Amino acid sequence: MKRTNVLKGAGIGLALLLAANTQGRTAELGAKDEPIKLAMLEWTGAHVSTHIAGQLLEKIGYKVEYVTAGNFPQFSGLADGSLSASVEIWLNNVGDIYPKVLAEKKIEDIGKLDLETREGWIYPKFMEKVCPGLPDWSALTKPECVQALSTPETAPNGRFLDYPADWGSRAATILADNSMPYTAVPAGSEGALVAELESAEAAKSPLVMMFWGPHYALAENDVGWIKMPPCKEQTNEHCITPPDVDKIVWSGFGAKWPAALAFLKAFKMDATQQQKMMLAVDKDGKDLDAVVKEWVDKNEAVWKPWVDATKG
Repeated sequence: MKRTNVLKGAGIGLALLLAANTQGRTAELGAKDEPIKLAMLEWTGAHVSTHIAGQLLEKIGYKVEYVTAGNFPQFSGLADGSLSASVEIWLNNVGDIYPKVLAEKKIEDIGKLDLETREGWIYPKFMEKVCPGLPDWSALTKPECVQALSTPETAPNGRFLDYPADWGSRAATILADNSMPYTAVPAGSEGALVAELESAEAAKSPLVMMFWGPHYALAENDVGWIKMPPCKEQTNEHCITPPDVDKIVWSGFGAKWPAALAFLKAFKMDATQQQKMMLAVDKDGKDLDAVVKEWVDKNEAVWKPWVDATKG
C-alpha cells in the first residue's frame, strides 16, 4: 500500500509539474488567440522572410495574418498596432515617418535580420561597349552614353529606370547632386524592373537602373554595378551604401506576445537561401507557402535555435 501511495503521489506531482510548465508556457505565449499581423511588403524577398517567420510562429503556437502594406505606410500601421511586426526593413529607405514614430516609442527596433545586402545602380554588361569607362559613374556623363540611353520620354536627357514611386528612392537626388543629364523614371513594380532588365539583356538595348540584392534576377543576368559618384552629403538621401536590414515591431508587441518577441529577436535570414527561394517563386512559378514550407522542413537545424530562444 505504501509503495502504491508513493507511486500515486509521484504521478500527481509529475502531473502538477507538467501543468505548471504548461501554464508558464501559455503565459509566455501571451495573447496566442489574437493573430500576429505581419506586414507583407512589395518585394519577394520580404515575402520569403515574412512567411518563414510566420510559419515558425505558427509552430510555436500563434495565429498569424499576413497584411499587405506599403513600404512607407507600414510605419503608421506599426505605430498604432494595426500591424504587429515587419521583419525586413531596409533602413536606407524608410522615409520621414520611421524616425518620428521610433523617437515617439510607438515602434521598437529589435535588431538586425543579418541579411547580406547590396544596392546601387546596375547595367547589363554589354553596356560597357556602349558607354566606355563603365563601371565608373563618369562614363554615364559622356554625350554618346547619354544619347544611347535617351528616349522620347526623356530627351535630351538619358533615361534612368528607378524604383517604383511608393518605394522611395535617392536616385533622382544623386543624379541632380552630380549634374548628370538623366531623368529618373519610376518603374511600375518590382516585376517591371526585372522585365526591363531581362528585355534589355535579350535585345541588347541600353539600360541603367536602380536595383538591389539579394534578388533572383542577379543570378540570371550578367550585370555590372556602377562605382557611385561622390556623395554630396553623408546621408541616406544623398548616398547609396549597402543597407542594414532590421526587424521592427509595434511597441506593445513584447507585452502582448512575449515568446514571439524572443523568437523574432533571434530570427535571421541568409541572403543565399532567400535568393534561391525567390528564384523558385518568381521564376519557376512555385507557390510561396509551399516553397517556404519545404525550406522549413529541411532546415530545422537552422531555425531550432530561434524557436528555442522562446524558452529562455
